[in-house]
Amino acid sequence: MAPSIAASFVTSSPKKQQPMMKGRGEEEKDEAALSLRKRNEELEKELHNSLERERKMREELERTTHRLRVVEDAEENLCSQLGELEAEAVDQARLYHAEIKSLMQRLSQAQKLLQSANIVKTSQL
Repeated sequence: MAPSIAASFVTSSPKKQQPMMKGRGEEEKDEAALSLRKRNEELEKELHNSLERERKMREELERTTHRLRVVEDAEENLCSQLGELEAEAVDQARLYHAEIKSLMQRLSQAQKLLQSANIVKTSQL
């Protein structure tokens, strides 16, 4: 009976040692898995950084859009004020032109009166 036990022991012993010793293929698989985990972690970090940059850019875009709206409102306001000032300037120019015409007519009449007065004085002399 002893020989059969010994044979049984010998055949079962190498089987138990195989799981403890890894073969070259298993080591490569573990290295590949480790490499994939590291790459996955790197990609997750890049994704996180990219999402953070995107969030900051959106905030900056919102601030810029708000500033643009403020500038557009200010431009509208200035254009409106400029239009009012132009209309006022045109009215003042028309009034000044009418005043100048009136003064020119009065000056012309005054000159005619002076000339006629001079003629009368010279004819009396």
